[in-house]
Amino acid sequence: MWDPQQRLKLGAVMRQQEAFENKHTNGQSDTVDLQETLTKEDFQAQIDSLSSLEKKFSFYGPVFDCIVFHDGVTWRACVDTTTTGDLESCSLLAPYALEQQFATLGCSDMLTYSVNIYKEGDLLEIVTNCGSHGTHVACIAAGYFPDQPELNGIAPGAQIVSIKIGDSRLGSMETGTSLIRAIIKAIELKVDLVNFSYGETAAYQNSGRICDLMSEAVNKHGIIFVSSAGNSGPALSTVGTPGGTTTAIIGVGAYVSPEMMAAEYSLREKLPGNHYTWSSRGPSADGARGVCISAPGGAIASVPNWTLRRSQLMNGTSMSSPNACGGIALLLSALKAGNIPYSPYSIRRAVENTALKVENIEAFAQGCGLLQVEKSYMLFTEKNPCQEWNMNFVVTCNGGRGIYLREPHEIKPQETVVNIEPVYCDVNTTENKDKIAFSMRVNLICSATWVSCPAHLELMNMQRVFTVKVDPAGLPTGPHYTEIQAFDISCPTKGPIFRVPITILVPIRVQDAEQCELRFCNQHFNAGQIRRHFIAVPEGATWAVIHMKVLSKEHGSRFVIHTIQLSPQTAPKSNEFYKLVNLSDLGETTQSFNVRGGGTLEVCISKWWASIGCVSIDYSVRFSGLRASSQVFSMHAAEGIARIDVKSTLNCEEILPVVALKHHVQVLRPTESKIQALGNRDLLPDGRQIYELLLTYQLHMSKTGEFSPFCPWLSHLLYESDYEAQLWMLFDTNKQLMASGDAFPHQYSAKVEKGDYTLRMHVRHEKTEQLDRLKEKPMLIKHKLANAGITLDTFATQGHAMTGGKKFVTHSSQAGEICPIYITPLPDEKIPKGVTAGNYLLGTLTFAKDDYGKKANGFPFKYVISEAPNRKKNGPPANKEKNKALEFDDALRDLKVNWLSK
Repeated sequence: MWDPQQRLKLGAVMRQQEAFENKHTNGQSDTVDLQETLTKEDFQAQIDSLSSLEKKFSFYGPVFDCIVFHDGVTWRACVDTTTTGDLESCSLLAPYALEQQFATLGCSDMLTYSVNIYKEGDLLEIVTNCGSHGTHVACIAAGYFPDQPELNGIAPGAQIVSIKIGDSRLGSMETGTSLIRAIIKAIELKVDLVNFSYGETAAYQNSGRICDLMSEAVNKHGIIFVSSAGNSGPALSTVGTPGGTTTAIIGVGAYVSPEMMAAEYSLREKLPGNHYTWSSRGPSADGARGVCISAPGGAIASVPNWTLRRSQLMNGTSMSSPNACGGIALLLSALKAGNIPYSPYSIRRAVENTALKVENIEAFAQGCGLLQVEKSYMLFTEKNPCQEWNMNFVVTCNGGRGIYLREPHEIKPQETVVNIEPVYCDVNTTENKDKIAFSMRVNLICSATWVSCPAHLELMNMQRVFTVKVDPAGLPTGPHYTEIQAFDISCPTKGPIFRVPITILVPIRVQDAEQCELRFCNQHFNAGQIRRHFIAVPEGATWAVIHMKVLSKEHGSRFVIHTIQLSPQTAPKSNEFYKLVNLSDLGETTQSFNVRGGGTLEVCISKWWASIGCVSIDYSVRFSGLRASSQVFSMHAAEGIARIDVKSTLNCEEILPVVALKHHVQVLRPTESKIQALGNRDLLPDGRQIYELLLTYQLHMSKTGEFSPFCPWLSHLLYESDYEAQLWMLFDTNKQLMASGDAFPHQYSAKVEKGDYTLRMHVRHEKTEQLDRLKEKPMLIKHKLANAGITLDTFATQGHAMTGGKKFVTHSSQAGEICPIYITPLPDEKIPKGVTAGNYLLGTLTFAKDDYGKKANGFPFKYVISEAPNRKKNGPPANKEKNKALEFDDALRDLKVNWLSK
């Protein structure tokens, strides 16, 4: 509505201006009266104002009047979608959970909405889609089309409880608040199954406030949780959270069958079944298998009406998870009909023990294999009842959930203590006499010759311990996976009652000490084929360069280059490189990435799953290294010259240091903090109250700009965070919401005009003492510097740095040579306006002259601003006290001048 009216108005004013000028310039004298001048200036002011409004205008969506009232039975709401007050034409809705009513905003958009009403009518929540993902997922699991049953989902008879966790303010990103409320609602409604097609990478496995509450829903309330394993493959240890890292959740990988390739993707050749290239692989960083089972990871299914299409092809582990969830729903339906008892643990054991292993697909991708619903049901009917149906066997191995030997120093004979603890599901009451009577003799079986374990274990209602010896001596380089499986002696055909996963990655060592390079020649790749190389990165290496070249002349292909190193308590994405490249016949590419010397690097080269044909390629990996005397680079302006010693660790390297500062970081302290108890929808089971900490910050923008707020104490943590939620919202002086963001600050920014703003930070926890710890926490505002930023001068000697002499020029550093670098403070006149003491400038420091080294091997650099110098003004000293009348006259004059511009 805005654009057409604005364009018409601007055009009309410009025509009036042109007509006025034509009338008053033809045949007129050089003398122009005051009225003509004012009219001309008025026309130009109108044009300038309309043009400025066009640039500044932002459409925040439609504005509807809403009415909420209580009809004596329940709360109801009416949204005036006509925008004319014609409420008779509008829908009157009760909360969706009560009467399942919904409406559309209009025929032009076809956007469906429902309502929720809270706080005795004071809060109206209008619920809409923020994407088509959820509808597609729900249709895969339980779509129901009675007139076209071929369009049905896996379990068309299942009842769907739709809980929105994607926040529309954040582009459908899940938040801690929405996740906790969803868990509370699932427990309240006593749902049987949860499909969770969401997730992120995390620094910690099987821990964090949100993951703990998900596990509580499973262990205490008997809800079966099925989740996507992640779309971060093909490298190992890329499973996402919570699906691939949380013990209580069944993580599902994504499989593509030959039939799917033909029907959904219209491939001209039917290829063998495989896992999608992007499907995340196990194990998790603490040794757990990561991927439990697999299911088809693509589907053509329904999407919302506002997309103006009936169905759409989507793929991802977000699609394999509802496929498996729908299959498990069929299993539960049959078990309930047969009055056969089950628990989340017996369901998981059944689907894992009966899964179909697909040949030529590694266990890291498929887990136990493809879900087999009928076989799972037969296992229950043939082996029921079994005494462990309500029991989980918790496996821990020296603090982890499996044995995972990855780093070079770990590849040696090791003994690991394995703890097995039987745990009962709380939702099913188990009598004490049954706990006392529980006894099971199990055989421990492992097919790998490099693993030694006891053959027998007696289980009772307590923790049991045994020792496993792993001897990787003699194993070839590459990945090795096996399991210790525990079978009930009285009924071994029901499959393992627990498993101890064991993974060993034996790395290649670089033999060419001079070139520090590994070459892989004439490697053949078919569609979806993966070659993994685990390399012991030479000590001192800080970056690597991979070069690939296609040898085939007939055609090129699509490849994924994926490298990863693991660091303790660090998300895998922090140390990975991913690149999808399309190479033509005889094409080549060169890529560089950061590495950590002394660790194991996985270099994973994969041909895209749908890239037809066989292609041969050569590729090489070359290591280089420039190591600084410190890995944390921070410089305070008041400290003067900073010195950094850089050592070329492997080969002769050319050094040309560059300190590029790109951002100004402003520190804000809260002006107000408040802790309050939240409402009924934020009440955990057993009456545990969730509290909210609301921090308020004041921000002044001296000019139009873009910035990203973040709280370092909480940033980059979501599922694994010890707090439930973090959300910031930015408001202008009219209390209009301008922007929002959450745990991942790089994804959200605010672009605003000059003025004053209020920033509110929202954090939740059930313990007020944990929130008290955050009441004084600062918020950092990251502004982008104008133009190309600022560079600091670097010098080769301290003398040159002190006198401003010759700057650092390229230096060829021999292996083992130490090269000192001196960095001088930024001159006061170059400090950007608005940057005050206590703020800092943020950028990167690079040492290599080589473009590949510069791209891959940059370090964060922080420059802290000190107090500005006190400059005395020349001239006579000013009077210490000014006459009050003169002060009033000056203030009145300034006010008049300001009003002239308006």
